[in-house]
Amino acid sequence: MAISQKLLNPGESVVISTRTHPKALIVPLLALVLFLAIGVAFMQVVDNGTARIVVWALALVGILVFSVWKFLVWFVASYTITNRRLITRQGVITRTGHDIPLTRISDVAYELGLVDRMLGCGTLVISDASTHGQVLLPDIPHVEETQRRLNELLHRLHGGAATSDEGV
Repeated sequence: MAISQKLLNPGESVVISTRTHPKALIVPLLALVLFLAIGVAFMQVVDNGTARIVVWALALVGILVFSVWKFLVWFVASYTITNRRLITRQGVITRTGHDIPLTRISDVAYELGLVDRMLGCGTLVISDASTHGQVLLPDIPHVEETQRRLNELLHRLHGGAATSDEGV
């Protein structure tokens, strides 16, 4: 899951590497079960061989579009925080990347909904000094820990001492 070493600059090291929480795969999994159930149910009701082939072909298209494609989109997307920048990569056919130098990050926050708290994930909200304003990284696993580690990294980057016992 970590970003390729050839994409890192000399002296740059990966601090956090993650992807969207697997909860993003719940709907594609349900779609897979639904299309398989439709195919099996149709097999039980209809005896026509041509109709069965057509239904299974349609079920296969549905599985490819609503399950396999969604899994590939989830699988290839990654979020990496190095000691110098935030790197996002996504896209199956057309890859999209976005890099934000840590020196431009002005605030790091997170949002947790009820389901997010139960599953241990949330949205990381990164504010930077650009025209985009905020970058939302949805469904980050262990979002509170990620936010804490990123804040610690930013604190060290801006000349603060790195201590894990501050304020305790």
